[in-house]
Amino acid sequence: MNPRPTPLTRAELQRHPLPPPQAEDKNGRGRLLVVAGCTEVPGAALLCGEAAMRAGAGKLKIVTSTGAAAALGVSMPEARILGVPEARDGGIARSAIDGIRDAAGDVDAVVAGPGLAPGKTNWRLVAGLCDAGTNLVLDAELLRVLPDCGKLVAQSPEPILLPNLGELAALLGRGKEQVRKDPLAAGRECARRYNAVTVVKGARSHVVTPDGAAWLYDGGGPGLAISGSGDVLAGIVGGRRARGADALSAVLWGVWLHGEAGAALAARIGKLGFLARELAAEVPALLPD
Repeated sequence: MNPRPTPLTRAELQRHPLPPPQAEDKNGRGRLLVVAGCTEVPGAALLCGEAAMRAGAGKLKIVTSTGAAAALGVSMPEARILGVPEARDGGIARSAIDGIRDAAGDVDAVVAGPGLAPGKTNWRLVAGLCDAGTNLVLDAELLRVLPDCGKLVAQSPEPILLPNLGELAALLGRGKEQVRKDPLAAGRECARRYNAVTVVKGARSHVVTPDGAAWLYDGGGPGLAISGSGDVLAGIVGGRRARGADALSAVLWGVWLHGEAGAALAARIGKLGFLARELAAEVPALLPD
């Protein structure tokens, strides 16, 4: 029988310490590639990238659609922006995937999926990222194609999956209501199937490892249920992963930091009405010294 999940508190996090900060140069602080955004949702790349740097990453590259690249470069001057063409269905053009794979092989971690369109090339993009052999954090639309290339993900080094209930249902080939009835059991099955540390996002978020160990975070409040909140979570997790944290530590800290940032904004602004773009600025003060 699987044990009940461990409450995810700051005290519990002391058992999963983060790597100490390194100040030699930006490369030593962790290099991250974010593959995110499309013409219709360009802001996802900005939310994810800023959160990653607020979480401590030192060097950031962002791959996004050509149409969004110029505006993103102005909005995020700290990042190198790589614009790639879109296919007719809004997904990343097939011709761009080899270049993205090469870029993924030159960083410490990759976050891919926030704001991407549901294009036919998404499974090829996941396959290319897996081929690069880097530390993967997969989110949003890229999760929905994993049933077609799940074996590749399972063979990657400590992959991380960040599904909401709908995406988790797609990962398991089940109905959303079935998953909603027992999200922890579904998370455990997903983690085992894809050999990935998995976050089941929701008002009460579960973190699950492939061996069935689980944690529960039920803080943060209802204000986190807003557009772009998941993009920020992905960035925080990716930033910690790039800094050298193992997959589980990156996820546990990412979930807690994201939730506590929401709690801080709720206390200062109100339980509802703060924006996803405001979450990242709360993260540095929550990080350990």
